[in-house]
Parts: sequence; C-alpha cells; structure tokens
Amino acid sequence: MLRIGIVGLPNAGKSTLFNALTRAGAQVASYPFTTIDPNVGVVEVPDERLKVIAGIIKPEKVTPATIEFVDIAGLVKGASRGEGLGNRFLAHIREVDAIAHVVRCFSNQDVPHVAGAPDPVRDIETVNLELILSDLETVEKRLERTSRMLKSGERGYREEMELLMRLKDALNAGKPARLVEVTGEEPGRLEGLFLLTMKPVIYVANIDEDEIGNAYDSSAVRAIRSYVQSLGEDAPVIPVSARVEAEVAELAESNPSEAREYLDMMGLAESGLNRLVKTAYKSLKLITFFTTKGIEARAWTVRQGATAPQAAGKVHSDMERGFIKAEVVSYEDLVRAGSMGAAREEGLVRTEGKEYVVQDGDIILFRFNV
Repeated sequence: MLRIGIVGLPNAGKSTLFNALTRAGAQVASYPFTTIDPNVGVVEVPDERLKVIAGIIKPEKVTPATIEFVDIAGLVKGASRGEGLGNRFLAHIREVDAIAHVVRCFSNQDVPHVAGAPDPVRDIETVNLELILSDLETVEKRLERTSRMLKSGERGYREEMELLMRLKDALNAGKPARLVEVTGEEPGRLEGLFLLTMKPVIYVANIDEDEIGNAYDSSAVRAIRSYVQSLGEDAPVIPVSARVEAEVAELAESNPSEAREYLDMMGLAESGLNRLVKTAYKSLKLITFFTTKGIEARAWTVRQGATAPQAAGKVHSDMERGFIKAEVVSYEDLVRAGSMGAAREEGLVRTEGKEYVVQDGDIILFRFNV
C-alpha cells in the first residue's frame, strides 16, 4: 500500500490534518512532540468512476483503492544531529513513499510557533535543511566505501562514484536529491541509498479559515510557490485549512449533504483532502484499474507503465505467477456500452497478453493457472 508521511515543524497542523484525513483521533495539542510514535491511518482514494462502474455492474460489495497516511512528529532545527528525537523521526520518514510537508500559514497566538512566528519559506527551509543534512551524511558514508572499492577496477564503482559526487554537490548547494539528473542504471543505485530528499513532496499550506475562498492568492501560498520554483522543481502546493477540513470530515460522517452545502458555501468544488489524495496519486505517477469479478467491484493502484501480469500481482501473487491473459475494457467503453455483456457483444472487450501496459481506468478480468 502507498504510504505518505505527513511532516513539518511542530504545531504546523499535521495531526489536525491527519485527523481530518483519517478521522482516526490522533492526539492534537499545542505543544511540540505530541506525536512521538507515528499515527497511521488508511484513507480511501476518491474516484467517481468506481461508483459509476458499481451502478452498471451492481455488485454486493464496492472496495475503493486506499492510501496510508503516517502522522510523523514535528521536525526541529538540528533533527539531523538528533535534536528533538530527530533521528527517530527521520527514520520514520525513510519508510514512506512520499512526503506531505505541512507548512504553517495561519496565525493563532494560542498555538505557539517554535521560532516565535510563522514564516512559511523559512519554516520549509528549516525542515528541508534537516532532510538534506541527513542525506548528505548518507552520501558521504557511501562515498568512503565506494572510494575503497574503486581499487578493484570494476567499472560499476567508478560510475557509482560519479553519481555520488553529483549528489553531494547538489545537497551541498541546498538542493534535494530528486533534482539530480539520473540515467541508465543510476535510478537503481539511488534506491539502495534510501535518500529522504529523493521522495516526491507535496507542500500543504495550512492557511487561515478566512483565506479559504481566495486560497491560491494568499501571500503565504504565493511565497511557497515562488520558493518551490526557485529550486527548479514542480512540487505541487495545496492550500487547505486543516481545522476546517477536520470540521467538514466530521460533518460528512453524520450528514454528507450538510458537508456538501458547507463546501459550497466556502466556494469549494471539493474538499482539500480530496485534492491532496488526488495530487499524491499524480505526483507518484500512479493509476487505477478495476476488477468486477464475483460479488465485488474494486479499485487497485499500480504505477504508470505496469504490465498486465504486474497488475495481476496486485490482486494476488498467484495471478502474476500463473498469468495467461487479461480481458480488458476501458472505463469509457463500458459506460458507453451500458453493461459488460453489451461491451462484449460490441467487441469492446480486448484480450491482452503479458506485454500489455495497463491504462488508467481499465476494467480487467485476469485469466491464470497455477
């Protein structure tokens, strides 16, 4: 399952956002390090297509794709040297697939800020610097090892040395490792380093409630976007009010129609949480395929470029091992035909083999034998 770590400085609103996302009741308090052991919650991926498919197939059970969110304690200056339980927190970040970096953009004297007052760009730089310093230590340790192995004369070590030097130069310049251009076999070598700044990042601007209707024009949001652009990356910036999102999420549990009216009153087409989940999907280059076998219609997640056998393995490892073929119909074709039977009659259901690359929205029936 995809795991996204929620990080940021203490009192940025991470746990409030986590509660809104998962309604898991993580402890929220206005003092640092409330969250020491990470809270974990599973969140459904909003996808209207699954509802439409269910309306056509009429299964007994509908199961959406899910993402796991991990509420990681606030990082502080010096975390890479162990300050504020930093080593423990950095280890938690290492275990996630992507980072949702919550940046405090709201003003509230009742919620103290570790630096006295919020400054979104400074706060981002504080967290990013700790991640970069941690990665720099990792790269330097690997450089020592690789330089010793160079004596063997193997070409692979020379190539690794060149990659590590590029990483070191970028990190020393204050740039994340994900901005280092890699080619050939280098992506595989990077995976073994488990660098924190290689992970895709989404900046979540936690704004004041009165800025919701004009969020993208907020001075804090504009400052964050300018900073991200100055780094030369296209990381998304999503403005939300974690407090309002928590209220909407709680209301949606008891009265979905009132929650919808509340969003309409705020001038929002959808909740910030939905935008966050969808953006996470896009940032990680993920797509969704569906299965409708038996009594269940279900959404599954794979990375772009996944083949039919790899997708089958998401359903069950036996399906990948014994893969024979896949019967595939696109979401658009199924909706246009109106039923699976009609789609077959119209020749819209294709038979695909092991080389087929799964497309977003495919409805697939896997044939296998083990």
